[in-house]
Amino acid sequence: MNRKILAATAAAITGAGLVTAIALTPSASAGQQATAGDQAQSEMLAAMSRDLKISPEQAKLRLASEQRAAVADNTLKKQLGTSYAGSWLDSTGTTLTVAVTDAAQADLVRAAGATPKTVARSASDLDAAKLRLDAKSTKAPKTVPGWYTDVTTNSIVVLANAGGEAAAKSWAAESGVPSDVVRIEASAEKPRALIDIIGGNAYTFGSGRCSIGFPVEGGFVTAGHCGTTGTRTSNPSGTVAGSSFPGNDYAWVRADAGNTPRALVNRYPGTVPVAGSTEAAVNSSVCRSGSTTGWHCGTILQKNTSVTYPEGTITGLTRTNVCAEPGDSGGSWISGDQAQGVTSGGSGNCTSGGTIYFQPISEILSVYNLRLMVTGNPPSSTTTTPTTPTSPTTSNPPGGTWAPYTYYGSGATASYGGSNYRVIQPHTSLPGWEPPNVPALWELA
Repeated sequence: MNRKILAATAAAITGAGLVTAIALTPSASAGQQATAGDQAQSEMLAAMSRDLKISPEQAKLRLASEQRAAVADNTLKKQLGTSYAGSWLDSTGTTLTVAVTDAAQADLVRAAGATPKTVARSASDLDAAKLRLDAKSTKAPKTVPGWYTDVTTNSIVVLANAGGEAAAKSWAAESGVPSDVVRIEASAEKPRALIDIIGGNAYTFGSGRCSIGFPVEGGFVTAGHCGTTGTRTSNPSGTVAGSSFPGNDYAWVRADAGNTPRALVNRYPGTVPVAGSTEAAVNSSVCRSGSTTGWHCGTILQKNTSVTYPEGTITGLTRTNVCAEPGDSGGSWISGDQAQGVTSGGSGNCTSGGTIYFQPISEILSVYNLRLMVTGNPPSSTTTTPTTPTSPTTSNPPGGTWAPYTYYGSGATASYGGSNYRVIQPHTSLPGWEPPNVPALWELA
């Protein structure tokens, strides 16, 4: 990371307590080093290059920038409190903007060398307005395929099929959401849950087929519409231990003895590692793995989206421009090496393109008290006792045990410059992220 930017970021976090817009433009050499010798990463970059229509070198730089953005945004969300109004990256993935409602905080950020955006409504205000629509989901017109919070315009967007704009506006008004908060947007979407087409890596249940999401200790997570609680699965064999659909679209399968969860996502062919679950910002690149159409990439469009399928309304989804098809349901969404969620459903296909939604992974892990399998956690049969992850073993650089391009999980420790440090937020280290330089990631042990 550029030292000047890094210093400004650290000062804002530890001193003023906030940053609202950070230019995230790493050097080419840092991006190249971060992926050197990693074949799986190279394949991911190739897919991003293909689907985002950028060069492999631009994909490298984008991934490095987005990783920094995710760390900054998750820290700032806590620091800004009720003034936080959402965040997004620009179209190139290099500049993170975090909106605030307090102009005084924006001035402090400018003094730190950042560019804020002051808006009228906080993220909690937008979420409260959207909850009013969610509460009226059963009365939503059939011409309304979904609605979401749009932090880039500081509003709630209600999607409407052709000819349904008036009905959408009337329904939104009846929900009690002020008219100046709502935008009606024309949409050709006709979402449906993605279940039953042939694929590559898959699991089956009854007469259906879906895709495995992320391995967790004891099994894996997937979509809720891919089996009710108690449903038996095959390949791998197991039992759906918890499921929620509609309303939510998540489930987890407790695998039978002998199955081995691994911190990997299928790339068709090959795999990519899962190092954590730090949430990516709006406009970040994201890739999806599914058993029907394989590996495809795009960007995150909006978060906290509600979508109405024929079975009912699902809330809290993330909206993307990545394609998918039936049978991809439940599959993995990953940004860099960070797990993001599991495929729910959407519109279109991988020939003409589409709009697809995923269920964020954080809610699934929290609801079922699950532990995501990540690099640093040794794979184990579901019959063994879960083990505590250990810090990765690295060669000792002159400054101590800390090393770049290494995953440090929650509670991991490392030494640098004669001092010992403890991880605050799990991450994969990069040059410039030495413990004393990034107080958002490390604290003195």
